[in-house]
Amino acid sequence: MYTYDISTYSVSSDRVSDSSVSKVIERLVLARLRPHLLASPSFARLQSAYRREHSTETALLHVMNSVYAAADEKKATVLVGLDLSAAFDTINHDVLISRLESQFGVDSGASSWLRLYLTDRRQFVKLGDHSSTVTQCASGVPQGSVLRPLLFTAYVSPVGELIESHGVSLSSVC
Repeated sequence: MYTYDISTYSVSSDRVSDSSVSKVIERLVLARLRPHLLASPSFARLQSAYRREHSTETALLHVMNSVYAAADEKKATVLVGLDLSAAFDTINHDVLISRLESQFGVDSGASSWLRLYLTDRRQFVKLGDHSSTVTQCASGVPQGSVLRPLLFTAYVSPVGELIESHGVSLSSVC
């Protein structure tokens, strides 16, 4: 079996200009990071994304089973749905890296690579022939990144722990 150390990949402030090379590196990092996070007890038990044999369907079945079981016991049920899609852009890089290290046991080499990957990014909007000024991205995970949903799930993991600590069931599909 071939193994590799993701800390040996470098990310410069100039960024890789070839997006296909960047995507390959992201997928290599995802291939190492996903199993590590999934094996962690900090990864939400009812998180359906990234788990084999879990999907939006299994999450929905869990929710419906809980609703039916509560109805059978003559209990009231409250279902709250949240669209957190815009929250991907609010991820604080320092908090994310700290959480990956402390709660998920990501080593310093991998977390250093992720910090370099996330920081010193710039963005602009282009519409036709017009472009906005380039601004620094101080938070968030790059749009289109295969790492984006997994990093967001790790970032919000304490929310699920807090909710479940009050005896409330949480099902999540990120």
